Amino acid sequence: MASDLLLALVVAAALAFDYTNGFHDTANVVATSISTRALPPRLAILIAAVLNFIGAFLSLKVAATIASGIVDSGSITLQVVFAGLVGAIVWNLLTWWFGLPSSSSHALIGGVVGAMLVASGPDAIMGEGLLGKVVVPALVAPILAFAVAGVSILLVYRIAGRLSPGPATRGFRLGQIVTGSMLALAHGTNDAQKTMGIITLALVAHGSLNAVDPQVPLWVVISSASAIALGTYSGGWRIIRTMGSKIIKMDAAQGFTAQGSGAAVILAATHVGFPLSTTHVISGGVVGAGAAKRLSAVKWGVAGNMAVAWVLTIPAAGLTGAVAYGLSALVGGGTVGPLVVLAVIVVGTIVALRARSTPPPLAEEAAA
Repeated sequence: MASDLLLALVVAAALAFDYTNGFHDTANVVATSISTRALPPRLAILIAAVLNFIGAFLSLKVAATIASGIVDSGSITLQVVFAGLVGAIVWNLLTWWFGLPSSSSHALIGGVVGAMLVASGPDAIMGEGLLGKVVVPALVAPILAFAVAGVSILLVYRIAGRLSPGPATRGFRLGQIVTGSMLALAHGTNDAQKTMGIITLALVAHGSLNAVDPQVPLWVVISSASAIALGTYSGGWRIIRTMGSKIIKMDAAQGFTAQGSGAAVILAATHVGFPLSTTHVISGGVVGAGAAKRLSAVKWGVAGNMAVAWVLTIPAAGLTGAVAYGLSALVGGGTVGPLVVLAVIVVGTIVALRARSTPPPLAEEAAA
């Protein structure tokens, strides 16, 4: 009974993470279309939510990587999965608070790896899988998107340079509807699968699935797709502003190439089962489309802040996951530990929100 309750808690936490992944990464999909006025905000978000849902059903290779390619599924426990999810959710909320488009994917992987290190030691981490399927793609993907977008925008400007600005802009805005839809579909195929993989890990730890070759149940696919779609529809407006206007002042041609380049890279990675960061990819595409026009078009300070958040994501989420697991184990593990961790998070969130909403003291009060 206690094990079933803990499994339900872990599944709820996984779907909560999936929801935060949706509203955190909405900007990746819609910011370019909104900033160039290719689509009105609510319509762009609705299209992204629907296609995120559909995309989740197109492949399960990334889910298989998460479930069996990064940590030893035979050593996983429900407490480890829960602690890893805590690390991911906390990092997602923190970066959303500051409007930084960081990677939900790497937050999830970092949280699980950190919790597993504390629980079972380094032998439970599949170093080759972590390096080959997470770290290397994390380095290569944004550079590849940067290069593809940069070359593409130069070709686009050369081809469309003789056209009248008005018709050309309208044409690229229509093209953005297509490339933006492709990007949303690609986001669903890659990002929703991470939650599927983590719930599958929890089912393995619970004993509901075979640890040797776990198959993702249909109810996991449907619930994960629904959670990320709902999160996407809620919209992460803080990050949308960063992606849409704070990196470069984007025109329709740049939005078209950035979206198309990002979609191509993500779909290729999904095909081979790499749990790619869609944030890294589309950010690389946006910067590449701006830098190819002229280097000064990119606000490199904002891009640098994003890069720092990228570098910190896995270790920061890993540290949070490790602390969450340590606290859970300290109070006795089982179901009690995760419930205590959950209570701490709820109380901390309420305190932070109240501190944020409390007005500063008046000058005369401060003087007194």
